Amino acid sequence: MWESESESASAHKYGGGLLTSSNHGVKTEGFVQRGHSWYVATDIPSDFLVQIGEANFHLHKYPLVSRSGKLSRVIYESHDPDLNKIVIDDIPGGAEAFELAAKFCYGIAVDLTAGNISGLRCAAEYLEMTEDLEEGNLIFKAEAFLSYVVLSSWRDSIVVLKSCEKLSPWAENLQIVRRCSESIAWKACANPKGIRWSYTGRTAKISSPKWNDMKDSSPSRNQQVPPDWWFEDASILRIDHFVRVITAIKVKGMRFELVGASIMHYATKWLPGLISDTAIPGDEASNCSMSNSSSSGGSSWKGGLHMVVTGTKDDTSSLQAKEQRMIIESLVSIIPPQKDSVSCSFLLRLLRMAIMLKVAPALVTELEKRVGMQFEQATLADLLIPSYNKGETMYDVDLVQRLLEHFIIQEHTESSSPSRQSFSDKQHMGMGCILNAKARVARLVDSYLTEVSRDRNLSLTKFQVLAEALPESARTCDDGLYRAIDSYLKAHPTLSEHERKRLCRVMDCQKLSIDACLHAAQNERLPLRVVVQVLFAEQVKISNALASSSVKDVESESHAMVTNRKTLLEGTPQSFQEGWTAAKKDINTLKFELESVKAKYMELQNDMASLQKQFDKMLKQKHTSAWSSGWKKLSKLGRTTHLVENQDDSPEIQDSLEQNRKTTRRWRNSIS
Repeated sequence: MWESESESASAHKYGGGLLTSSNHGVKTEGFVQRGHSWYVATDIPSDFLVQIGEANFHLHKYPLVSRSGKLSRVIYESHDPDLNKIVIDDIPGGAEAFELAAKFCYGIAVDLTAGNISGLRCAAEYLEMTEDLEEGNLIFKAEAFLSYVVLSSWRDSIVVLKSCEKLSPWAENLQIVRRCSESIAWKACANPKGIRWSYTGRTAKISSPKWNDMKDSSPSRNQQVPPDWWFEDASILRIDHFVRVITAIKVKGMRFELVGASIMHYATKWLPGLISDTAIPGDEASNCSMSNSSSSGGSSWKGGLHMVVTGTKDDTSSLQAKEQRMIIESLVSIIPPQKDSVSCSFLLRLLRMAIMLKVAPALVTELEKRVGMQFEQATLADLLIPSYNKGETMYDVDLVQRLLEHFIIQEHTESSSPSRQSFSDKQHMGMGCILNAKARVARLVDSYLTEVSRDRNLSLTKFQVLAEALPESARTCDDGLYRAIDSYLKAHPTLSEHERKRLCRVMDCQKLSIDACLHAAQNERLPLRVVVQVLFAEQVKISNALASSSVKDVESESHAMVTNRKTLLEGTPQSFQEGWTAAKKDINTLKFELESVKAKYMELQNDMASLQKQFDKMLKQKHTSAWSSGWKKLSKLGRTTHLVENQDDSPEIQDSLEQNRKTTRRWRNSIS
């Protein structure tokens, strides 16, 4: 097993610390650099020049052809005995990797480290330094170092994978990326209780041992390791390599919550606009935060997205937007499918950036569906996504409409499954019980409508469609919807009577609280018909309450209803709360009048009861029949008529007749 030195040295040495080969007839003490040129420290003059970019290597043919199949073939197939120069611009690893390979050909000791092994391995493959030419050639020894040293170390695997970013597609074809990704995934999925090194998520005070080194049981190594210890190290990788690592981690069965948390950590580091709403592509502050964010945390890594500002500002902005677009598209593709793997707030911020950067429409739709799965967890601040189409509304109302549709579809799909519980259940208490998902979404939509209703460009149709998107059962109280309607009427004073009626049609007057009814009764912006409906609905409530309970019970119930509505008023915008405060005196006056109406209503009820008793008593008179009563009336009427005909001038008879008429009229009124 290869031994590893401390990480402060940043080097793993192979074969006694140095990688060497046998001498091939040219004795040298090493390479000497003069400017951009390299010379072999030997008495034999060089006879071959290798040019790589601006670097010139003055070498000898024999050591090179004895180890490199490519250089041997180029020299001997050229049919030019005087060939003394070759240009190699496409060698992986560049001049640095070729320098190490050339030293190996001359038998000079080469230090192998995690930082140079990937470039040297790719350069050896390019130069065809195989075992067919000589046993123990560079490819064999580089592979041995990768397998026995690098892949057994967490830090070295990260460093090698990071160095592979400049070696595409060679590192991919040689399986270096795959092997390092699987090694990182295997170590990340291990039980944290078995990890006894100072992980790079914190400042390392000791050297990092190899993966299987468990001998040291010092307190610093026995410290409790959190499950997210690997987040910071994995976040320094380029997005395509990070995707490879996360994919391997998911295959190995890591919990989806941890996978989602690592994705959120990576996104906040590489997408500064995800946190700062003002960070937009092309902004200089955004460019600065891009590199500064990479140094967050206690890690000693200096990774991150460092933008090299070259060319015009527009070019830099376009490059940065392209890279961020690629990051967003890649992250969306690896988010675990399980609900709550990432937060709804993160999804909405990612969706906001995706729309701003014009990510592929299919991925935007996928994000919208993910938000719809957990829409009840959203907050008003996350939903206030600006509309990036000029001339339209300030906020993207159509987007919220689509999110709501996805939520409704998801609810219908899961209607047969048990009701879902989310992390925010304890934060949404009201009316003495936990609100379900639809109720929380209804409150969220009402708050959103109240906020966006101030926009004069918001059409009545969009407001109405969004307000009516949820079923009626989702709202147990329409106070929030009334606030939104009142706010819209304030911002759109030129609405016609028909449009105001159409707007108020989305509200159910029977679902308004007492406070909302009292406010609506004095609201001059509402159509008169709506005010009448509000008053009628409130009167019906009072009548039903009086019919089912005593006055004291009704008063206590009304007081409880007012108390329960305070939570709704606390969540209203400041402007609407001021409106409630201004109408406080009028509300108290109406409350007093309402109590008077209740008392008068009770008096009328008592009078009606007494009249009903009298009516029942007269119908049940004993020893009296309808026929006998009728004959008595007719005979009495006949006698009266006879007296009138015979004595028209008698004042006594006139008084008697008048008396009978009054008595008859009074009796008829009493039974009508």
